[in-house]
Amino acid sequence: MGEVIFEDRHYREATLKGDAERARAPVPSSVRFDEPSGRIVVDFTNGAAFMVPARSIQGLENATPGQLAEVELLGETGLHWETLDVDFTILGLMKGIFGTAKFMDAQRRGGQSRSAAKIEASRSNGAKGGRPRKIS
Repeated sequence: MGEVIFEDRHYREATLKGDAERARAPVPSSVRFDEPSGRIVVDFTNGAAFMVPARSIQGLENATPGQLAEVELLGETGLHWETLDVDFTILGLMKGIFGTAKFMDAQRRGGQSRSAAKIEASRSNGAKGGRPRKIS
């Protein structure tokens, strides 16, 4: 494999291309914890907003409202909680990545548990005719 030569013009071209892409993309302008809804809200320069349930994020499950409110933007791409030592990319959260694969699997399986109480409730509801049909 040959040597890669990176000239000044390549750097200038890449910088111009990056600046053009950035000008077209929404840029995060602020972030806050909305306590009544329990969500982290990221506002963008184009007026759009993204919200994510704070307690769905790994490392924030047991955080106090005060700790959640300490969220800050990390550059233009991330969220940071200094006292909790938690960092996430905004893009990752927008893609539904709220933690490690192990954490995400545990979250998913949590709703699929088959406790005795859940089995009994399911049988009881089934005896009543099951789930009502949707009316269109």
